[in-house]
Amino acid sequence: MDLFSATQFLLFLAIVTALVKPLGGYMERVFSGKRTLLDPLCRPVERLIYRVSAVDPSVEMTSKEYATCFVLFGFVGTLLLYGILRLQQFLPWFFPQYHTTPLSPDLALNTAISFSTTTTWQAYAGENTMSYFSQMVGLCAQNFLAGAAGLAVGVAFIRGLARQLSGTLGNFWVDLTRSLLWILLPGALLGALLLVWQGVPMNFHHYVIASTTEGARQVISQGPVAALEIIKNLGTNGGGFFNANGAHPYENPTPLSNFIELLAIVLLPAALTNTFGRMVRQSRQGWLLYCVMVFLFVCGLGFVHHFEQKGNPHLVGVDFRTIEFRII
Repeated sequence: MDLFSATQFLLFLAIVTALVKPLGGYMERVFSGKRTLLDPLCRPVERLIYRVSAVDPSVEMTSKEYATCFVLFGFVGTLLLYGILRLQQFLPWFFPQYHTTPLSPDLALNTAISFSTTTTWQAYAGENTMSYFSQMVGLCAQNFLAGAAGLAVGVAFIRGLARQLSGTLGNFWVDLTRSLLWILLPGALLGALLLVWQGVPMNFHHYVIASTTEGARQVISQGPVAALEIIKNLGTNGGGFFNANGAHPYENPTPLSNFIELLAIVLLPAALTNTFGRMVRQSRQGWLLYCVMVFLFVCGLGFVHHFEQKGNPHLVGVDFRTIEFRII
């Protein structure tokens, strides 16, 4: 490993480590119902959601009730996403001249299940298959909802360890709502603005037709890429706007955008270790978990980096040290 690569890795770990404590403390305050800076904006919206959905935030759930709500929420999300994907040709922003891959029933169901469970396995080329409506109202929204549900379950698991003599784990709908309003939406908004600043598209324009120097016709995809890209990473989901995912220059155009997206992937899981330590009132346990995660990450990073730099011995004359690594 050369000095330049080692410096990048150490800088990344240092920034993540510096953000673990403040973000972990913030999430502990959010899920414990304590005051935060975003309360003036989020509290009214939260109360409105509870009023419309007839949720009593003061009622806590047993583990069975919490798990049932989680499964039913995922099931309903799967059905809604499946309906959007199957009907996308009748919905706005569908361009039949470009969206040439049909969303068959099995592909739509596979995509709906995978996005609602945060598996987000992508068995399609987004620019040829998904309309802007499907990408935003279907896939992007499900990335938020499934990511928030997963975060809620993680917090419930921590409560189960912290409350040894209690039979309840909190309220799933409260944890879900607070995950969305206080954590994922603000983080995604800030991250999307940073990605747009770096050149990631965020529009609803038609695809651009360009002519190459050889006179060939080239279709350049457009779309609301930044919105989907940031929550894909922040919610630790897969499935990019384009078939090439994070290797596409519109999803990841600069070294800084690459750094922002890498940071978005690891930030919440890393900070949850600190949230855990605070909620069980033993901060050392949280830092111990984080150190174990860093150790495993460094081992994997060193192993992968070594073989990435060696490359394929059958490719002669290629300097793999000059090839930039980008997330997928």
